[in-house]
Amino acid sequence: MTNGLKIREAEPKDVGQVLEFIRALAQYEKMEDQVAATEDGLREAMFGRGCAQALIAEEDGVPVGFALYFYNFSTFLGHEGLYLEDLFVLPQHRGKGYGKALFRALAQVAQKRGCGRFEWSCLNWNTPSIGFYRSLGAVPMDEWTVYRLTAPEIAALAES
Repeated sequence: MTNGLKIREAEPKDVGQVLEFIRALAQYEKMEDQVAATEDGLREAMFGRGCAQALIAEEDGVPVGFALYFYNFSTFLGHEGLYLEDLFVLPQHRGKGYGKALFRALAQVAQKRGCGRFEWSCLNWNTPSIGFYRSLGAVPMDEWTVYRLTAPEIAALAES
């Protein structure tokens, strides 16, 4: 691939690197205080329960980016979908096509799995990413609003 790029599936030995990428992404998004993930937790999620998977982008054998994803299900389509939770390329490696290569690899995963959708969320202020996503042919789902319950609200609702 371009510039010695290789994209591969994450392995258990990559969990520490995945956590480093998550922290770097959080710093970029000004959300460092929200990262509670641990290596043990990621290892269990990715390789124990298998509820998350990741791709690692390497330049000449050195990790430069990642994409963490999971599968959801569309009742309307009656098919699985691929949901991209996070994609990050180190700043010094941007502009080399690595983000697009990760998206291409994810699209191949989705196609192989028979996914009817490939979706992700983006912060409204992140105009560089929005422009990039649009260049891939992605369209915003403006008529949808994401809602979230966090652990305290989940507990309160479960106990109500």
